[in-house]
Amino acid sequence: MATVSPHLIWSCIRETSSFIKKNSGVTFATEPNNLKNKHTFKYNGLIHHKTVGVEPAADGKGVVLITKRVKGVRRKPNKWYVRRELKKDARRTMRTINNVLGKGAYRKDLKTAAMRRACAILRSQKPVMVKKPRTKRN
Repeated sequence: MATVSPHLIWSCIRETSSFIKKNSGVTFATEPNNLKNKHTFKYNGLIHHKTVGVEPAADGKGVVLITKRVKGVRRKPNKWYVRRELKKDARRTMRTINNVLGKGAYRKDLKTAAMRRACAILRSQKPVMVKKPRTKRN
């Protein structure tokens, strides 16, 4: 059984996807594994054989790196995705994302987008420190 080209699938769902959100001239998408939430061929998480997603962890500490398996699970959709929880410090999280996507040649074009999204998630999980107002000395 031959696989269907991502370009053919994109031409079918480009105008009629249920994940499209249009807002003041910009078209967004809400599908899973779309790193920038843009409705474009490059970032679409449904049509490609290899997809990447970054989500916050369930307990609010760390991120989850989601990649799609390429071989062996064609008719088993519940086994399509590999979820890696990255809960150590930010430096090790970024190194793991870099190794999986960049050096491993999984999706080099999505490496920077995945790292930026993970960095933003990790930054949002840090506690906010309230600064005390400084008083003048007399």
